Amino acid sequence: MSYLSLDLSRSVPTRSRIYRTLYSSPDFCSRQSLARDCEISLPTLHQYLTELFQAGLIRSSGEERATGGRRVQGLDIVPDARIALGISVTGQHLRLAAADLRLRELAYRRVPFALPSHLQRADGALAGIIEQFLDDCRLDRSRLLGVGITIPGLISPDESRITFAPTLDIQDAPLYPLTRGVAYSVHVENDGTASGRAESFARRRQSMAYLSLEYGIGGAVLIDGVPYHGNSAKSGEFGHICVEPGGLRCSCGRHGCLEAYCSAARIENGLGVGLEDFFRGVAARRPEYEELLFDMLRHLAIGINNIHQVLDCDVVLGGFLSEYLQPWFPALKRYVLSGNPFSEDAEFVQLSAVPRHITPLGAALSFIRDFVASV
Repeated sequence: MSYLSLDLSRSVPTRSRIYRTLYSSPDFCSRQSLARDCEISLPTLHQYLTELFQAGLIRSSGEERATGGRRVQGLDIVPDARIALGISVTGQHLRLAAADLRLRELAYRRVPFALPSHLQRADGALAGIIEQFLDDCRLDRSRLLGVGITIPGLISPDESRITFAPTLDIQDAPLYPLTRGVAYSVHVENDGTASGRAESFARRRQSMAYLSLEYGIGGAVLIDGVPYHGNSAKSGEFGHICVEPGGLRCSCGRHGCLEAYCSAARIENGLGVGLEDFFRGVAARRPEYEELLFDMLRHLAIGINNIHQVLDCDVVLGGFLSEYLQPWFPALKRYVLSGNPFSEDAEFVQLSAVPRHITPLGAALSFIRDFVASV
């Protein structure tokens, strides 16, 4: 993964244009091709490459190719010149992931953490968890760009409050008790938006509806890789599409929402087992487990078709619940196809290109994006 939507026009300073072009290049990049793409002379390129080499931001790729009868050496960015940390907050755990500038995972940990509905009781506990993670994983703090945090709910535009997070039982609460004491730059955003941005990064700026399946259900609408937030930043709240009028009660207080039928919370609360045990039970053909799974798939298909018929784009399933769906994905697509009058196949439904830890990685991506744009 190595794509960000970056301005590569001639109005961008030359040093930045060189770095961004090198970062965005999917193929072998030589000095000659880099000078051509940036529309500068080789002597000018050499001057700026020297600066970037000295700053530890680029390196020889170690690859050589024959060009015009002679072999030339490739160039690449230094992926771990900077790192970013992403943290996904759920009702039961924190998931922490460190990533390099290519959004490649360097370290991961899941930590039990019951976020109190009265956030004042959090009392800066997150800061200690971050420092322990950095120590245990031997991550270089001098290279750390910042800490991205995702919340399964709506965040105020100034990132100061959680306005509504039903799966956390939080409404209109300040965020500072959670982030108090964190010694690094912090960015907080909705978990579905962060995950969708990471998915778009992996797919090279694809337009899509991203559906995040976790303890709650959220998502994002991305147009050419850019999140569409809507008039009041509520776009992508797919979990509260009604898929069964008058059906199961949802954490939002209403009945029949997609989240009530297709979230990991339904499995854990309904059967009292974790996801691994549940899917092992399905594989073992336990009737009550199979019945629940196929009911979830049927309702998920309804939600997918509603999204597709409104937006007419690919619907990508991510989040940690999606990691278990591969064996039953053909069945899901059959349900989708049977309920969609406008499609001859269900190829618009896809599983995530980032099958593991996409939400904390998506949280880290905001700092990576800003750094690459600032070089």
